Amino acid sequence: MSSIAASELIINDRGAIYHINCRPEEIANTIITVGDPDRVNEVSKYFDKIEFKNHHREFNTHTGYIGKKRITVTSTGIGPDNIDIVMNELDALVNIDFKTRSIKDKLTSLNIIRIGTCGSLQKDIPVDSFVASTHGLGIDNLMNFYINNSNEEEKQILHAFKTHTQMQQGISEPYINAAGISLLKEFVTGFHQGITVTCPGFYGPQGRVLRMGLNQPQLIDRLSGFSFGQHRICNFEMETSAIYGMGKIMGHHCLSLSVIVANRISKEFSKDGGAAVENLIKNALEIIESKVCKEE
Repeated sequence: MSSIAASELIINDRGAIYHINCRPEEIANTIITVGDPDRVNEVSKYFDKIEFKNHHREFNTHTGYIGKKRITVTSTGIGPDNIDIVMNELDALVNIDFKTRSIKDKLTSLNIIRIGTCGSLQKDIPVDSFVASTHGLGIDNLMNFYINNSNEEEKQILHAFKTHTQMQQGISEPYINAAGISLLKEFVTGFHQGITVTCPGFYGPQGRVLRMGLNQPQLIDRLSGFSFGQHRICNFEMETSAIYGMGKIMGHHCLSLSVIVANRISKEFSKDGGAAVENLIKNALEIIESKVCKEE
């Protein structure tokens, strides 16, 4: 198998991959991603032991144990462009031989679980509640740079979404991918489930107006009003569709868990977003440790 060029797979002097600055042995097979580098500490404080810490740019990584279960938590920064970096580099750490710069014969599937915040698009999903995303629906265009084949249900949802939202040509070519079923089934009790829309920005792409007018002024109404069979849009944020899309292509099991900090329909914002995030972290870690993680 041909070697991957140094300009494409960049490995630094300590044998770590370029952006997240980790070596293959420094990550676990179960990985929690968070957007905020400071939130890594809020997750790893529940580890019984931390064996590795590294902080490079916005990528902060801790690997440790809860009991005998090895877990990594890493920050991605905000947005699909950062997810493109993190997902490619996490995959490279387990599926590319750094010495030969070639893809391994035996591939490893990671469990990748996002823990983050989001905005609700339904009145009955209040602030401080939890969402487990059944699908990531991207209006950010990232996955259009990759060969991304949808199954029949995904194609039908996407067709209905395009028809319903009438998103103007030139703004976005939406895409959709499903969560990893093996993970999603563990996050039912206490979680709303539905489609999560991923946006390429926080203001205009999520229908916020400060001083600039919007090209899509009906975006919130159209997103909240969309349904297809049993599926409806629950929330939006800035990472899920990229994680799901790249994870599916590379054979990883991915899930996005979010806490609602803003309800865009009722116009409410959480009175204590920090406490809400803390509750999600504790809830998620309990399930990850007991039902997702395997001993390494």
